Amino acid sequence: MRRLSRKKALNLVKELDAFPKVPESYVEATASGGTVSLIAFTAMAILAFFEFFVYRDTWMKYQYEVDKDYTSKLRINIDITVAMRCQHIGADVLDLAETMVASEGLEYEPVIFELSPQQRLWHRTLILIQNRLREEHSLQDVLFKSVLKGSPTALPPREDTPTHPLSACRIHGHLYVNKVAGNFHITVGKAIPHPRGHAHLAALVSHDTYNFSHRIDHLSFGEEVPGIINPLDGTEKVCTDHNQMFQYFITVVPTKLETYKISADTHQYSVTERERVINHAAGSHGVSGIFMKYDISSLMVTVTEQHMPFWQFLVRLCGIIGGIFSTTGMLHGLVGFCVDIICCRFKLGVYRPKEITISDSLVNNHTPLLSENSAH
Repeated sequence: MRRLSRKKALNLVKELDAFPKVPESYVEATASGGTVSLIAFTAMAILAFFEFFVYRDTWMKYQYEVDKDYTSKLRINIDITVAMRCQHIGADVLDLAETMVASEGLEYEPVIFELSPQQRLWHRTLILIQNRLREEHSLQDVLFKSVLKGSPTALPPREDTPTHPLSACRIHGHLYVNKVAGNFHITVGKAIPHPRGHAHLAALVSHDTYNFSHRIDHLSFGEEVPGIINPLDGTEKVCTDHNQMFQYFITVVPTKLETYKISADTHQYSVTERERVINHAAGSHGVSGIFMKYDISSLMVTVTEQHMPFWQFLVRLCGIIGGIFSTTGMLHGLVGFCVDIICCRFKLGVYRPKEITISDSLVNNHTPLLSENSAH
């Protein structure tokens, strides 16, 4: 009676156990299980390591909206070297509202047009970067994220003392213009305003001295951000004729740049180029010089640097660990199942059911159910 009640108590305790017992085969140490565990932990460590680098990385988000700021002034940053003497050329801006902006904010510095060896090396490096930017547009995001890390894009000073005459002119500085389409130009003679527009005193300059070979070391719009490379930076043009016109058609896009290192209101721009020789007899009319015609886009771009949240990093990390555990478990079970099937197939003809033999002694000693005496 006691033994029966004890069995009932044990069965009741087993039924109350909420945690099912794991079969002994699950905790049995095997070579295949150890190999799978080692591979799983290695894969988890590698993927978690790379996921940490993904968490540290940032990306740029672009948003577009209508530019509602039409009352403020637009800043133009200029650094151009022209292969003519400073007293023979003049630079100014004329916008669509017939407003002329004199070059009061610009400096005219006599220089040598040819670059020194160090400056030429810097210029070649800048040209290589520009070519890569035209082929791989994603590099612009790298420049946005590392604006303060990069070296300044201005032409470095000469390391040698010039011995040749200073026959070129470096025009550098900045101007503030209205936010409407306009034309910044450099041509022969100084600009003089008059009621119908403006003109340049070109009559006193000989045509033989015309040489509008030029190099654009820097041209940007808005706030100047160090490290940003603009499309015309490093552009160099050499004249093939005295009377030659160079035209740049620029579309300016207002841009707000907000990164973890800097916040600036600047402008991006795209440009198309055209150059031709002025020959009135052949029907090619115009004025010799450098003309940059710009137009302001009505859309504004907001470029924001974003980072993965920490909670998202933890969720992705848990997904990696759980996914590898589940995948390795299923693969291990599938491989074991396939191995069992293959092994059983190859050993199918080897094993035979054992025949039960009864020895003679057992037969002789077997007591019949009914003896002869009982039959009688």
